[in-house]
Amino acid sequence: MANIIKAKLILERRQAGDSIQDIANKYHVAKKSIITVCNRAKARYITFETVKEKTEEEVYRLLFPEKQASNLIYEPPDYEYVQKELTKAGVTLRLLHEEYVLECKKKGSIAVGKTKYYEDYTKFCQQTGFTNRITHKPAIRTEVDWSGLQMHYFDKNLGVNIDVPIFVASLPFSQYCYVEACRDMKQATWHECHIHMWEYFGGSTVRLICDNLKTGVIAHPKEGDIILNQEYENLANHYGCAIFPAGVKKPKAKASVEGNVGNIETAIIAKLRNEHFTSLAQVKVAVSRELENFNSKDFDEREGSRLSVFLSEEKLKLTPLPSIKYESFLWFRNRKVQLNSHVMFERNYYSCPYKFIAQLVDLKVSSSKISIYKGDLILQTHERFPANGKNHYSTYEQDMPQEKMFQEWNENRILSWANSIGPNSFIVVSRILEPLVIKEQGYNSALSVLKLSSKFGSSRLEDACELALSHIHSPRWRNVNSILSSNQDEIVRNQRTEKVAQAKGFERGVDYYRNLKGGKK
Repeated sequence: MANIIKAKLILERRQAGDSIQDIANKYHVAKKSIITVCNRAKARYITFETVKEKTEEEVYRLLFPEKQASNLIYEPPDYEYVQKELTKAGVTLRLLHEEYVLECKKKGSIAVGKTKYYEDYTKFCQQTGFTNRITHKPAIRTEVDWSGLQMHYFDKNLGVNIDVPIFVASLPFSQYCYVEACRDMKQATWHECHIHMWEYFGGSTVRLICDNLKTGVIAHPKEGDIILNQEYENLANHYGCAIFPAGVKKPKAKASVEGNVGNIETAIIAKLRNEHFTSLAQVKVAVSRELENFNSKDFDEREGSRLSVFLSEEKLKLTPLPSIKYESFLWFRNRKVQLNSHVMFERNYYSCPYKFIAQLVDLKVSSSKISIYKGDLILQTHERFPANGKNHYSTYEQDMPQEKMFQEWNENRILSWANSIGPNSFIVVSRILEPLVIKEQGYNSALSVLKLSSKFGSSRLEDACELALSHIHSPRWRNVNSILSSNQDEIVRNQRTEKVAQAKGFERGVDYYRNLKGGKK
């Protein structure tokens, strides 16, 4: 039954001596309604004592029998059916009310008015927890964003914690989510997260709602055309999506993912806060595990879970994935193959066949792989190192030259050159090469140190190596070059001069002893 006047309460308070104004103020009831109840009760000889054992609804029926009759003649709408139909494309409350009115005419019953229909539906949604689905239809929107919190793992090689950004995507209708731990927040990673997201969902939606990051949106003026990142737009087109950037400083434009980001920060990131990871791969596995738990957990305010709603009401309505997977990558042209058969990218090194040494090649770089090309010919493919790692080598042994084919430089020749400069230079070069299984990986680093002798001279290089070794176990070019460029190697020469002077002491001349023999001092 619709909201009724609390007639029993009014009769009770009037009997207790409360004024009409007091009742109106305290219980938020219109004075006109209070007066009507009192007049009807008086006309029917009804007092609080005669109805105190009855319910509010029973008292209301005694005072307003015509209202009860009126309510009974209306055909009650099926709001569960309304909720289900609203999930279909193009269906609105107005259309459903019109259909309801036509159905009532066929039955010969009376339909409730449009305003009451709308009001009662809103109450139904509030009572059943469907409020978040009133404005969303399945398979229409996907909302994407980065989490404000990051995870991390400890890199044993670098001895530091590496931050791990978290990508979050949400389907507003079902609240089904996708979460991925990432190596960085660069464009290639942003694209790959989207590809993985669509694969996880098993399809795509009509609209893609994103924030105004440069990886997605170049410009979003208050007036005029929005300028999208071309690569991002190409990606969305491939999967049949239209990009709709959220308004600047308008988080409600993507409220679903904003809300789920907070939930995920608690359910996944905070939950894993005490686990210790030593690689990005370990973080990815843990996040994927907790994501499954998050999607499978029952809702607090309505039946089912994100997963159950997604499977039963949304998945089959997604746009099917294209037959050819989109490949997100960037090209880096004209990179030189170094003497050690490696190409440098982000200060890490990737091998390619030795016959291309000293030639220019192109790098095709995605967030996880690096492919080396010579024209249209692919030479080698490697797993990409994290951008925050430095001086790592990815080497295939078949790419390295055999000893007899690498006569220009080899380990013995490099060490011989270092030894000819001095013992400290020899130690520096030895410590560069010693830990490497494939010695060619260290040739460039060793030769870069030795070639400083052509710029500063062998003597100064030897002094610089001595000073560097006093502070660093295994100095590199940047350490030795810094000493030479700032003339810090003079410290070694000055210390050497002082030691020589102290060893000689103070020498007395011949005249001193002649005068001493003559009795003079």
